[in-house]
Amino acid sequence: MHNVNLQRREIQIGSRTISLETGKLAKQADGAVIVRSGDTVVLVTACRAQNAREGIDFLPLTVDYREYTYASGRIPGGFFKREGKPSEKEVLTSRLIDRPIRPLFPSGWRYETQVIALVLSADTDNDSDVLAITGASAALATSTIPFQKTIAGVRVGLVNGQFIVNPTFAERKESTLDLIVAGSADGIVMVEAGAREVSEADVVTALEVAHAAIKQIVAAIDALAAAAGRKKTVVQKKDIGHDFYREVEEKVYAPLSEAMRIRGKLENYDRVDQVLDEFVASIPEGEIQRRTEAKHIFHELKEKVLRDEVLDRGVRLDGRRFDEIRPIWSEASVLPRAHGSVVFTRGETQALVTCTLGTADDEQKIEHVSGEFYKRFMLHYNFPPFSVGEVAFLRGPGRREIGHGALAERALTPVVPGEDKFAYTVRIVSDILESNGSSSMASVCGGSMAMMDAGVPLKAAVAGIAMGLIMDEKTGKYAVLSDIAGAEDHYGDMDFKVAGTTGGITALQMDIKVSGVTAEVMRKALEQARQGRLHILAAMATTLGAPRTSMSVFAPRIVTIRIPVDKIRDVIGPGGKMIRSIIERTGVKIDVEDDGRVNVASSDGDSAQKAIGIIQELTATPELNKTYMGKVQRITDFGAFVEIMPGTDGLLHVSEISTHRVKDVRDELKEGQQIMVKVINIDPTGKIRLSRKALLQDEAAKAGAEAATPAAKD
Repeated sequence: MHNVNLQRREIQIGSRTISLETGKLAKQADGAVIVRSGDTVVLVTACRAQNAREGIDFLPLTVDYREYTYASGRIPGGFFKREGKPSEKEVLTSRLIDRPIRPLFPSGWRYETQVIALVLSADTDNDSDVLAITGASAALATSTIPFQKTIAGVRVGLVNGQFIVNPTFAERKESTLDLIVAGSADGIVMVEAGAREVSEADVVTALEVAHAAIKQIVAAIDALAAAAGRKKTVVQKKDIGHDFYREVEEKVYAPLSEAMRIRGKLENYDRVDQVLDEFVASIPEGEIQRRTEAKHIFHELKEKVLRDEVLDRGVRLDGRRFDEIRPIWSEASVLPRAHGSVVFTRGETQALVTCTLGTADDEQKIEHVSGEFYKRFMLHYNFPPFSVGEVAFLRGPGRREIGHGALAERALTPVVPGEDKFAYTVRIVSDILESNGSSSMASVCGGSMAMMDAGVPLKAAVAGIAMGLIMDEKTGKYAVLSDIAGAEDHYGDMDFKVAGTTGGITALQMDIKVSGVTAEVMRKALEQARQGRLHILAAMATTLGAPRTSMSVFAPRIVTIRIPVDKIRDVIGPGGKMIRSIIERTGVKIDVEDDGRVNVASSDGDSAQKAIGIIQELTATPELNKTYMGKVQRITDFGAFVEIMPGTDGLLHVSEISTHRVKDVRDELKEGQQIMVKVINIDPTGKIRLSRKALLQDEAAKAGAEAATPAAKD
């Protein structure tokens, strides 16, 4: 190979090796790294435009993650047989990469920048998502793109009390914690987790375990970047004169502070905009640069007002205590035809959440790089523009909506009963009607209540809360805020969402903008979140304290019975003939599982019972000494074969046909004739012997006893 500066580094994390390689593939990209663990291989590239975009005040960064089915030796389904739009997993992983790297670009970077992660090979042990986070950091580190701090990503599981870094898929199934952490050598910058009611102490320990592994990977990336030897682009900062900054601060700080203390969100925003407009209007129209600088200073002062109020005056802009939750009200059964519905309101954030129950036919089929699987619980989150008083096109869900829905779904999944206890498919939809902070956590609360309203037997109620952090990194002074509103989220140093039950945490999501978040700060934030969660759960219980004992009349009724596994073929029939016949005769839906569970769904209870009766007849097992109405199937010289239940017959020997001696079976029986018979023997091989004579003798004895009774009285 020509013009190759091949560099490679390996890191041992627990029992696993992660390798980083650059200089071999995709050499025309600004930065390109191959990350490998086991047989899972991810190529991550970073590219930038040659010229900066003019007239924008944001970072033009795009992150895309894609899984190719060839990575696991599969061909895509569908008519076109090629990958289509990004799957939910691909969208969520793109967000996992974007969130930790976005804050680490220098202020003023206005070059279009794109990070692409492609899964080239996928094994059955190693997930590619955390490798893609590490690869994105490595690709940026080995490029000319300025990147302020190297990061890496790891996953931590908790299996039988032991913390495992980057657990296998099999280990994750047994784990009570699925924690993804991104961080630098200095601290953690992002957390995403699902859990089965784990304690706050276990979460803190898991974060410490994750950070120790992250430091090792970061050191390897830094060594790789140094060996690659790429020179970074220098960002030219536009300095604003100190005197002008002081002038703006002196004139607008007081009215801005007053405006930002207004409780109502829309009134607050209107007054803040008015303060800005009045000051900008005081600058001559011809001084365009000065007006632009004034707007920039004004936005910095908004953050300063918030931080001064919290750290210096010890109060929040809306007057609440640091641990105070906004007023909560909720109402259940608000929609007449929905199976379950709730309006949940906290402050100026409001969610209308519905629960719809379906059958196995409604499960969502998921195509993943490792194969296909089905989901029977799903939560969809919608954020219409009117929720924030804006005008916009209604399109399909964006990355933010998919991400918020996935977080709420992860929070509720641990309390949804298993299919063996509740055979329904469950869909939650959260429509945000108003928003001023933490609409995803409102969706968690509303989703929990909507399922209880629908009669889903949840293991426990779940509530969510968004926590914030305001910190002065120079002095170490900080404040943890409960139930943050919009401005606290935007200008704060941490957005920390925690969901769970009274028993523990079920989901976490955290984005940190500062490096000085210690274990002590995390413990305080988690404990304050726990207290807030308990407060919210108590408020929810005043509206709906437990799942309803009856379901909506509009919900399907599913009855589950069990049949012997070897009888499944009798219910299905040749080519599905029997099960189709039952469905046509009764109008129900039938789902037969491999373990012998049969779910019969119908809006009509009588139809369901009729179908169950047919299935029970098809799968019944003959019992010794029990009487059956049978049908003569075949006559031989030594007796007759009688079908006593579908697919099951027994031998009625000539000696058991009648109480008198039978010379010719055909004198007594005809094929197709219905007769009563008794099971008198079932041998170890399952062969059944029947008797008609025994029943005739029983009838004769009974008749004799009845005839003798009047004579005895006389």
